[in-house]
Order: sequence, then C-alpha cells, then structure tokens
Amino acid sequence: MGFHNYLVWFFIVYAVCKGPAVAKGLGCNWGTRASHPLPPNIVVKLLKDNGFDKVKLFEAEPAPLRALGRSGIEVMLGIPNDFLAPLASTVRAAEDWVQQNVSLYISKYGVDIRYVAVGNEPFLKTYKDTYKQTTFPALQNIQAALIKAGLGRQVKVTIPLNADVYQTDNNLPSGGDFRSDIRTLMVSIIRFLSDNGAPLTINIYPFLSLYADPHFPVDYAFFDGTSSSVVDGSISYTNVFEANYDTLIWALQKNGFSSVPIIVGEVGWPTDGDPNANLEYARRFNQGLVNRIVQGKGTPKRPNPPDIYLFGLVDEDIKSVEPGNFERHWGIFYFDGAIKYSLDLGNGRNLVAAKGVEYLARQWCIMSPEANIMDSNFPESINYACTYADCTSLGYGSSCGGLDIRNNASYAFNMFYQTENQQKGACQFSNLSVITTVDPSQENCRFEIMIDVGKHEQTKTPSSASSGIRSHQNSMIILIFVTTMMMWITIITSTTVVH
Repeated sequence: MGFHNYLVWFFIVYAVCKGPAVAKGLGCNWGTRASHPLPPNIVVKLLKDNGFDKVKLFEAEPAPLRALGRSGIEVMLGIPNDFLAPLASTVRAAEDWVQQNVSLYISKYGVDIRYVAVGNEPFLKTYKDTYKQTTFPALQNIQAALIKAGLGRQVKVTIPLNADVYQTDNNLPSGGDFRSDIRTLMVSIIRFLSDNGAPLTINIYPFLSLYADPHFPVDYAFFDGTSSSVVDGSISYTNVFEANYDTLIWALQKNGFSSVPIIVGEVGWPTDGDPNANLEYARRFNQGLVNRIVQGKGTPKRPNPPDIYLFGLVDEDIKSVEPGNFERHWGIFYFDGAIKYSLDLGNGRNLVAAKGVEYLARQWCIMSPEANIMDSNFPESINYACTYADCTSLGYGSSCGGLDIRNNASYAFNMFYQTENQQKGACQFSNLSVITTVDPSQENCRFEIMIDVGKHEQTKTPSSASSGIRSHQNSMIILIFVTTMMMWITIITSTTVVH
C-alpha cells in the first residue's frame, strides 16, 4: 500500500474513532430534589453519553461527587445560601468547608472541581436583602481558603446571580446598569472576581419573561423568532436572551469591567406546569440554544460565546413550587432519565436515555370503577394524595390538565402510590382506589412508575418532618386542584337535579 493510501486510511480511522462533533462549552445543572433520584453513577454515565463535559451541582453531596471522580467532567460546586452566614463569619469556617468538600474530593477521588459557586442567586429581590451582608464576605473567605489549600489557581470562585441584578433605564440593552440598591456591592464583587481571574456567573430565563408578562411577544423568547425585534442603535435584537446578556455587558462596561469572563450558569425551558411550559416550546428553545453553541455564536456585544450550563438535566419532584408549578419540570430528561423530546447535540447526534434504570413493579393505583365521585371522602382523599406527592402536571394547561374528574383522581392516587414505593396500604383511599396492571397513561399524560431506590419506608403521615415541608410546597397545588374538583362535583350535582 502506497503512502497516499496509508494517509487516506489514517484519516478514515481518525474520523471514526473521534466520533461526531458535539456542542463544546455546554454543561448541565444536576439537581437532586427528587423523591426517587437516579443513582449517581447512572447520572454520570448519562452526562458522558450525551457529551456534557461540565456539570453544576447545587451543593456538596458525597454520592454525586464520588461518582464524578475521574469522569473527565468539569465540576462547578455550589454552596447553598443558608451556608453564607457561617462562611462569612470566619475564614476558619471557609477553610473547613474547602477541606471537606473540595480538597478531599480532588485528592482522594480525582474530582475535577473547577469552580466553587458561593450562594445561588443571593440578591434576588424576593429575598429582601437576606444575604446582602454575607455573600461578599463568604466569597472572600472561600477564596482565601482555596489559596491556603493550594488550589487558588486550579479552582476559581464565582457567584451565580439572577439577571435581576441588572436593569435598563430605557428598555434597551444600552441602558443597562446594575440595580441601584446593590450597585456598589456588585462593583466590589466584580472587582474581586476580576482581580482573582474568576468569572461572573449569570442565570438567564427567557421563559420567565414570558411567564411574568402575558403581553410578552412569544416569538421573542426563542432563537429562531423573526416577527419581533428590538432595535438598539445599529443592533437589532431578535431574541430576549441576546438582549438580556448584552444588557449585562453594557452594565459591566459602564462600571469599568469590559473584559470580565462570563458563564451562563442556568438557562433552559420547562416542559410542564404551565401552558407555555410544554415539550414543543422546550425543544424549540433548547435546540436553538445548542445550535448557537455548536456554531460558536456569541452576542452582538460579545461575539465569543460563554460557557453555558443548561437547566436542567432531570426533573425534580420535590422542588419548591413557590415560583410556579413548572419548577419541577426543567429537565431535558424525565426524572428517570427517559428522553422527553429529540435534541440534536451537533452533527446529528441526538440525546441518549439513561441506561440501567431499575423500576418498581409495573402497576398503578387508580380510582376504582365502582367508586363514586360523590363519596364524602373523595375531596379529602385527593387532598391527602397531592399533599405528599407531586400533582403539578394536573394544573391548567399542563400535560394532564385535560383529564376528566375520575382520571384526575387516578393520577393523584397513583403519584402518591408511586412516591410511597408502592407500599402495601399506599393505594387505600377510603375504598376509592384499586391497583391495576393496565397502563392508564393518556396521550401526553404519563402515569409514572417510580425508580426502585431500594427504600421501603412506612407510609408517611402528616406529622413527619419531610411531609410537612412537602405539604407547604404543595399547598397552592392542592387548593387549586380540590377547588376544581368541588366545582366539577357541583356541576354534576346540579345537572343531576335538573334531569
């Protein structure tokens, strides 16, 4: 074989071994607020199979960190807001935290920790200055602790901030500046980050713009929109992500920080819990986002694209729903790692589902065919089920929002039954329910079977601590759901009387 033929074969073999090009600079947020979380080793395999080379964790949990050891995945490790006060109080507290959660996992398990994210959106207006005095001192102490541990060059500090830390005085990106109440603090933080070669992390959510304003132009929320645009001087913005990001760039420039590196810590689109949170919109938004990353596209003010962490990897059924029912449905995968929608990650490479997931028995808890919705125990049974399980998919405009009253009840009963690991007695709602082996799912409404996590706890009671937390989070869901049920019953009763 001549030299030319050898060369041809070399490039063929190289191309095959190298595999298809995928989006570079794309990370993912791995949240763990789930009643039945995927095992960490399966999650890490899921990340690798889908080409995510970066992951952001919201806190230092041992099992996920150990699973990420020697995986080749870069880690941004979060510190919850509740930790800010003690970390701000003394450098020693920060040194202990770094030793236990950074140094240990780097040296013993080979975890590639690149960033420590101090707090999570601590300056949100809704927090009313709760973390205003502790965030910056905590950041400084963590930085000092990293330096003392010999990790100052390897691990950088940052603070994931919500986009509400900046605003515009003329509704255009060029009017961007930091909020007046935190402007001085923001300048001090950014100067500190800049002096230490650390990035600024910002979370941008076009979905929330649409959620908060019924008059917001839908097309402007997506990257492929053409009917809406905002003209700012010589620049025409056709999507809110670019306009929002460049508002930050203007704010940085006005305060003397034109070259500070930026990471987009969270961006994505939910698939349930609101009429605009659906599979079609989520696929459209996230595909547009991935396309930009594959193309290496930045924004008009910063042509070089930032590293981006998609929010999020999997759904989390016990997250707080205070912002909205959609909070539990941000994943590009369902809670079990199943694919929600197709997503081209570059060069025709599509999402790959989680492998090796073990499930509970293939059975569901539904409303008994003999049960009567006029039963006096009916409303309270629904109330109980949705207090201790996730009923957010039953809301108006959600994936199961079109079910009739009996199937609504079946969905609620089944979510409780599955959340309680199909325990004996978990499908006994005052003789209103029965177990079936026939899948009751309908069109886009999935009746779940949970992951078998090997837990066989006693059925929760309202007095348990965890139930109390979930009860508070679900109170609005229950109120709306039970009210809807009672309206249906009233209508049915009135109809019966008329006839």
